[in-house]
Amino acid sequence: MDGRGAWRDNVFVERLWKSVKYERVYLYAYDSVTEARISIMQYFDWYNRSRPHSRLAKRTPDEAYAEMLPPIKRAA
Repeated sequence: MDGRGAWRDNVFVERLWKSVKYERVYLYAYDSVTEARISIMQYFDWYNRSRPHSRLAKRTPDEAYAEMLPPIKRAA
């Protein structure tokens, strides 16, 4: 965080958890905490690897992140 209680950091987290709740948690009746945890982990995997985001020009977060990484240099 930029500073204690920075609102910019909270905006991202609140939007993310809203998506998690409305697209996963509220749609299923979990029998245990373990089952809920597994389901939410599967959601995050899908969210990062398969779900295109309009803010990222219809790319997934994994694709956008991979483009930011420097190229790997091979040993000669």
